[in-house]
Parts: sequence; structure tokens; C-alpha cells
Amino acid sequence: MINFKIFLKGLFSIKRFDSPGIALGASFIAIGALLKNIGFTIEESIFSSFLIYALPGSLVLAESTIIGASLFNIFLAVWLVNARLYPMTVSLMPLLNSKNQPRWKYYLSCHFVAVSSWLILKSNYKKINKKERIDFWIGIGTATWLIAIFSTLIGFISADYLNKDMMIGLAIVNPIYFMCAMIGVMKSKSISVAIILGVILGPTFYFVSPEWCILFGGTIAGTVAFLVGEKYDN
Repeated sequence: MINFKIFLKGLFSIKRFDSPGIALGASFIAIGALLKNIGFTIEESIFSSFLIYALPGSLVLAESTIIGASLFNIFLAVWLVNARLYPMTVSLMPLLNSKNQPRWKYYLSCHFVAVSSWLILKSNYKKINKKERIDFWIGIGTATWLIAIFSTLIGFISADYLNKDMMIGLAIVNPIYFMCAMIGVMKSKSISVAIILGVILGPTFYFVSPEWCILFGGTIAGTVAFLVGEKYDN
């Protein structure tokens, strides 16, 4: 069973002043408004955040719907954009894995992998006994997941009061928060190189290939950062 006390610690960790809860909520308000504007019903909008629970995936869903993509292509596009969460999963497993915990907890908590929940865990995991961290993680994931769902609902209801500029402003709050958070953890050469090169190469590749600039910039920056980390951080 889930340790309810530890679960609540994770659930209420979203209330910390440095948590991504507000930024996450602001971005999903924009998503809710966008989904309404492209013709989604309130049920479809809520269900999309219920299942996707990631800002880039939700944006891809909206854009694919606008251009009339097939259901299979939408599924494939969302699946591919959410593949970026795989490295986070790899980095989380050594922190969460415990032989004393049942497998179903790990399968259940896979849905909660996102930058927001990942940042909260990485900032707090040392305070939690390792065998109880999966319960803490489920609490964090539940909190951020519910914020995404309810913010989508708020955005859908308030869509008529949000113009295009306001929606864009809300949508970029979360990425700006993540950028600030990443700058705050620049405590090693590898992380510093990854962030600095990513900031430089992403916009640079945009002029070469707008569709692939993030992938190219991220791959090169991440690879160089890994090699730098292997040489200097150890």
C-alpha cells in the first residue's frame, strides 16, 4: 500500500514558493483556451490533459488537430514529442527504485513523469527515505497532474476573455520557469555546458531548419555536455 503520510508530503510539496505549480497552471490555462478555440468540447479538453499531461504534447495535439491530421498521426506526433521524457525516467529510477516496493507503483507513476514533477523530486528526494520515495513521487505527480487538469478547465471556461497575446504569454510562463530552474542548478561543468550550448544552438539551428532546430540543438548540446562531464565532472 501507499504510505499516506509520505504521499501527502509529495502532494503538498507543490505549495512551496519555488515549486512550478503556478507556472504549470498558467500554461495549461492557455492550453484549455486553445483547445476550446479549435473546437474541442469541455470533456475532450479535460480528457486530453488527463491523458497527455505535458505542455508540448498538448500543443502538438492542438496543432495537429488544426491542420486536420489523422488520429494515428496525432498519436504518433504526441508519442514522439513525449519521448523527451525518457532521459528523465532514466535519471529518476536509481533515486526511486526499491526492492521493498511493489512493481505496480512504478507502472502507475510512469504517467507522472514531467519536467515540473521531476524538478520537485530532484530538489527534495534526499529528505525522503529511499524505500518511501516512490510514494513521495506519486504524491508529487498527483498534485501536478491535477493542476494541469483543473487549469485546462479554467482555461476552457475563460477562453472568451483571453486574446491571442494573453494566451501566448500564459503558455510561455512554464518554459521560462524551467529555464530559470535550469540556470539555478548550473553547479557542474556538464550541466552548464548543456544549458549554454542549448540556448545558443537552438536559435541558431532555427535559421537552418525551424522544424528540427530543437532536436539538432539539443542533441549536439547534450552530447558535448556528456563528453565534458565524463572528462571533468568525475
